[in-house]
Amino acid sequence: MHVLFEEDGGFKTGSILADGDASLQVEMPSGKRSKIKAGSVLLRFAAPSPLQLLEQAEPLAAGIEPDFLWECVNEGEFSFLDFARDYFGHDPAPVEASAVLLALQAAPVYFHRKGKGRFKKAPADILQAALAGLEKKRQQALAIEHWAGELKAGRLPAEIAALTDALLYAPDRNRPETKAVEAACGETGMSTARLLFDCGAIKSAYHLHFRRFLREQFPKGTAFPAVEIPPLPDGLPRAGVAAFSIDDANTTEIDDALSVTLLPGIGSRIGIHIAAPGIGIGHGTPIDAIARARLSTVYMPGYKITMLPDAVVSRYTLDGGVDCPAVSLYLTVNEQYEIVGYESRLEIVHIAANLRHHDIEPLFNAETIAAGLPEFRFRDELLHLWHFANACEGRRGKPSAMQGINDYNFAIAGDLDDPDACRVEISERKRGSPLDKLVAELMIVANSTWGGLLAEKNIACMYRAQTQGKVRMTTSPLPHEGLGVPQYAWMTSPLRRYCDLVNQWQLVACLSGRTPPFAPKSAELFAAMRDFELTYSAYADFQRQMERYWCLRWLQQEGIQQIEATVRREQLAKLDHLPLMLRIASLPADLAPGQRVRLAVGEIDLLDLEVACRFIERVDAPGEQMEADEEEA
Repeated sequence: MHVLFEEDGGFKTGSILADGDASLQVEMPSGKRSKIKAGSVLLRFAAPSPLQLLEQAEPLAAGIEPDFLWECVNEGEFSFLDFARDYFGHDPAPVEASAVLLALQAAPVYFHRKGKGRFKKAPADILQAALAGLEKKRQQALAIEHWAGELKAGRLPAEIAALTDALLYAPDRNRPETKAVEAACGETGMSTARLLFDCGAIKSAYHLHFRRFLREQFPKGTAFPAVEIPPLPDGLPRAGVAAFSIDDANTTEIDDALSVTLLPGIGSRIGIHIAAPGIGIGHGTPIDAIARARLSTVYMPGYKITMLPDAVVSRYTLDGGVDCPAVSLYLTVNEQYEIVGYESRLEIVHIAANLRHHDIEPLFNAETIAAGLPEFRFRDELLHLWHFANACEGRRGKPSAMQGINDYNFAIAGDLDDPDACRVEISERKRGSPLDKLVAELMIVANSTWGGLLAEKNIACMYRAQTQGKVRMTTSPLPHEGLGVPQYAWMTSPLRRYCDLVNQWQLVACLSGRTPPFAPKSAELFAAMRDFELTYSAYADFQRQMERYWCLRWLQQEGIQQIEATVRREQLAKLDHLPLMLRIASLPADLAPGQRVRLAVGEIDLLDLEVACRFIERVDAPGEQMEADEEEA
C-alpha cells in the first residue's frame, strides 16, 4: 500500500512500511525512509507506484481549467476527494483524485485552502480583483520584457526616458521601469549610467555628473528664495585709506582688500580689509538660513553656485570705486617689518581698485622685483607688502605656499547646456608667486590675530587646527602646525564660506561690545561646524571631479595621442600641464618618484572619468617639478 501526503507545503508519495494510529513509516521513491503523521496522509492507494502517481497526475491536472472548476464548485468548504468524485462522475482513481488536488492547489486565486486537502471557492468579487491583479502583473511583465529588449538594442522607450533622473540617482525597485533597466543591465553587463547613455537618455556625461551632485546637495534646486536685503548700517566711521584687492579675473565675491599708509619715523600701517556681510546680515535672519543651508560657494570649471544671493554679494563685495563696509585689521609695522601693534575696526573703506592677476603679474613677479619694477599703480604698496610678507613668512618658519605646485585655471567657451560643443582651455601658473605670497601671508596674519583675540576674550569661534599632521575644524584655539601659528580661524572669506561668516558675527560682537550670537560650547555652533566641514569637503570633491572631466575633454579636444608625465609613486603618474593624476598599470616597477615618462593616450571614458594610458618610454629631459600637493594626490 502507498500514500500521498503533504509535507513542507508540497505533495509527496511513498510506500507504507509500518502503519500506526498516529504515524506511519514510509519509504520514498528515492529510498529515503521517513516518519510522517497520520493526519498528513491525503490518499491511500495500491496502484500505480508512488513514483508514477504524480508523474501521471501532473499532465492531467494541467488540462483542468480553474475557471471551469470554480463554476462547478458549490459554496462552502469541500474535500478534494468529494469534488473529484463530482468532477469525474464516478469514484476517482488515485491518479484522477491526485490531478484534482494538484489543480486546486495550483489555483490559489480561485480556491482558498482551509486545511489539508480541503478548499473553499473564492467569492466572485475577490476573484475578479485577484484576476485583475494577475492580468496587471502579466502586462507589466510583458512591458518589462519589451523595454529591456529595446534598451539592449540601444533604443530608448519613452517610459524609461521620462524617469531618467530617478533611474540614475534614486531608483524605485518596485517600478517596472526600474526592473526593465536592471534586467537589461544584468544581461549586457553595463552600469545603469552606461546603458542609458548609450540609448541617448543622457545628453552628456557632464550632465550626469552635475545632476548627480545637484540631487545630492541641492535636492530643491539652486534658485534662491525671494529675500529682503537689509540696508547698509549707518554711522560707521570712514577710513582714510585707498584700498585695493588682488584676485583672478573670474572672482566676483571679493572678500579682502589691502592698504598701506607710510608713517615717517615709525614705519607703516598696513590695513587688511575684509568684506563685512556680518554687519548687516544678522544671525537667524532669512539670509542666514540660506547661507546655513548652502554653507559654501560651490566652484567648478565654467560655473559656480554661490552661497549667498547675487544681490547680497553685490551689496557687500569689495568692488573697485565703491565705499564698502569692512572689518579692518590695522598693523603697525616698524622699518624692520615687525608688527609692533594692531587695531581692529568696523568702518567704511573706499576700494580704489580691483587688481587682477593677469594684469598685475606680468609687472609684479620675481623677475621684475629683482630687476626693478616698472611704473604702475600701487607699485610701491605692493613692493612694501611683499617685503612684509617675506618677513612674516620668516618669523613663522613655514612657507605660505608650497613652492613648485601649479594652479590651473579652466576657461570654458560655449553654452554648458550643450557641454559637448564647448571648448576648454587650461592654463597653469606656479603657486608661490610674489602676489600669492603677499595675499596669503596677510590673510594668515588676519586669521591668526583675530582668532587669538576671540580666544583671549573667551568668545566662541570655529578654528582650523593642525596637530600631528591632521587638519580639522575645532572650537578650541589649537595650534596650526603647518602654518606655524598658535591658532588659526577662517575669517577672511565671509561671502563664500559660512564658517567665516559665523566667525565674523562673533568678531563684530566683540568689537562692538555686544553679546555674541554663539555662546561657548554652543550646540548650534558645533552643528554648524560639523555640517560645514562635511559639506565643504563634498564640494571640494565635486570640484576635483569636474576638473577631471574637463581635463579628459581637453585630451579629446586636442587629439592628444602621447603625453609626458611625472611618476609620483608606484603605478601613479601626473600628466604634464594638467591637474590629472592617473594610475598606469604598465609603468615599470623600477621607476622612482620624479622619473619622467612618455605615455600613449588610449580610450577616454567620460562617464567613469577614466583614460587608458600605456607606458611607452622613459624621458630624461627636465619637466615639471615634483609637487607635494596632498589634495591633488
